[in-house]
Amino acid sequence: MTDARSIAHAIVAAHGLRFGAITASTVGATSFSSDDAVYRGAKQACTALGFIEIDAECLALAWHAQTKRVGNFDAAHWPDTPADFGMRPFPPTSRNDAFPPCPERLGLYAVLPDAQWVGRMARAGVPTVQLRFKSDDATAIEREVQAAVEAVQGTGALLFINDHWQLAIAAGAYGIHLGQEDLDALSATQLQQLQQLRASGLRLGVSTHGYAEMVRADAVSPSYIAMGAVYPTTLKKMATAPQGVARLAAYARLLRGYPQVGIGGVDAVRLPEVLAAGVGSVAVVRALVTADDPEATAAQWMAAMSAATSN
Repeated sequence: MTDARSIAHAIVAAHGLRFGAITASTVGATSFSSDDAVYRGAKQACTALGFIEIDAECLALAWHAQTKRVGNFDAAHWPDTPADFGMRPFPPTSRNDAFPPCPERLGLYAVLPDAQWVGRMARAGVPTVQLRFKSDDATAIEREVQAAVEAVQGTGALLFINDHWQLAIAAGAYGIHLGQEDLDALSATQLQQLQQLRASGLRLGVSTHGYAEMVRADAVSPSYIAMGAVYPTTLKKMATAPQGVARLAAYARLLRGYPQVGIGGVDAVRLPEVLAAGVGSVAVVRALVTADDPEATAAQWMAAMSAATSN
């Protein structure tokens, strides 16, 4: 099989049901960076399977690398070897620039709006909490970060601060969580700040929304990688469509050297299939703060996660 169109149809036939029903007429791609038949065919197929341009390009290059590495094209083998994506050797913790490790399974991961909620869920036994405090008031932000660090003391909860990494360092938080745009900004123009963050000893978590972002996140060797949105969410406008559990499982195989967090639209009904995809943690944003009894809801989620991971 040497022509791109045959390769594209073979990939779609092998993976169409998993990633979504596709008809032959939809096979195509908008642009190519190489004349290699495997690359072109793979990009056509991945575009047809619903992957956005940058992710289809990333996958196509990986498929070409995989084919070259093993010596033949295999339509059934979806790329899942880090080296084929240009990633450095796994596990990431073996790299000399790796951020400090965190538990492989972060468990229930509660993303919370203020320090009061952080303390409340930490006292309820939630193992991982994140302060996502939104404000334009620098003094208020500093106050909430410090209060959140104090709120988890004595609880055993691991506290990540969203975005405000300098304040997180000063307050003595466990870790920091950055969105992709914040990470890209640090990596591209503020290398000294990235080095300062790494030298602080804080753990780093990074949000990703597809293959290209996962590859960029891996370049800085974070402590964990979050992947989503798994399902539709009304929390914020997303640049990418919901990923779904099939993609989540593929992401989890590629990133098997990392602690992984699934996020976005996960509810109690969907929880088992998200965990079955291979992630060791599930983040919830509204499921706790909008519950009639947040403590009881947290206990139910933690019990369900414990049961799912012990089977």
